[in-house]
Amino acid sequence: MTLDKLPIGGTGIIRAVNGEGPLRCRLLDMGLIPGTKVMVRKVAPMGDPVEIHLRGYELTIRIADAQEIEIEKLPQGVSA
Repeated sequence: MTLDKLPIGGTGIIRAVNGEGPLRCRLLDMGLIPGTKVMVRKVAPMGDPVEIHLRGYELTIRIADAQEIEIEKLPQGVSA
């Protein structure tokens, strides 16, 4: 599953960061590294962008970028 499919309050672990060149490097530089836990905090009213919590901070990314991040969804109640 990809990060854009995770519901509000849902948590997951990043398994892969896809994309090529500058996009992939930018996502990795922002801390979206395989093995990192993430939680979806908010989604904008029109559905884009999405705010996620990871590594102790909040990050807002576009849905197009979230579609490049493969995650493994964690069971409900496991926090990021």
